[in-house]
Amino acid sequence: MPRWKPDARQRLVVAALGLFAEQGYDDTTVAQISERAGLTRSTFFRHFADKREILTAGQKALSRLLAEGIDAAPADATPMTAVEAGLERASAEMTSFNRELSPLLRAAIEANEELQKRDALKSIGMAAAMVDALKRRDVKEPTAQVAAELGVLAFKLGFSQWADPDRDQDPGELATHTRAALDELRAAAADLR
Repeated sequence: MPRWKPDARQRLVVAALGLFAEQGYDDTTVAQISERAGLTRSTFFRHFADKREILTAGQKALSRLLAEGIDAAPADATPMTAVEAGLERASAEMTSFNRELSPLLRAAIEANEELQKRDALKSIGMAAAMVDALKRRDVKEPTAQVAAELGVLAFKLGFSQWADPDRDQDPGELATHTRAALDELRAAAADLR
């Protein structure tokens, strides 16, 4: 038997979210998560500092992907077109694994005030990464802030639609949903004049 089991990180996330849904976040221990995943506590701590980190594990990667997409946008791209490129880049990395875990993740967050605060910080981190990327493109601070906030909202709305477990049809690609959400937000912003 190999010393390191493959996909340990994903198995820990699945185990944790299942336990959070069954018995609540506060009543779930690292030992229980590790046991359900068929791994040791030391393996858990190689991947996560604590059980809270499971719920924000993808935050840094998501923020990085959004910024990479903005950085890679054509030099003449408008701020919103650059944000759209960031959404495309981040959306391309989301898999059915992310979609399938979304209802469990949402339930855990909604049931715990501390996790709600951490989720809000995730949005702030995503916006900050996009603002920094836009500023590297010489976009002025207020414009960068507004574009980034619209990008975060578009990602959240698009992801929510894509991951909706009540959908009767194939959700398609996440990028389709984030693009549609961004288009709706652009139209709504134009109506504010």
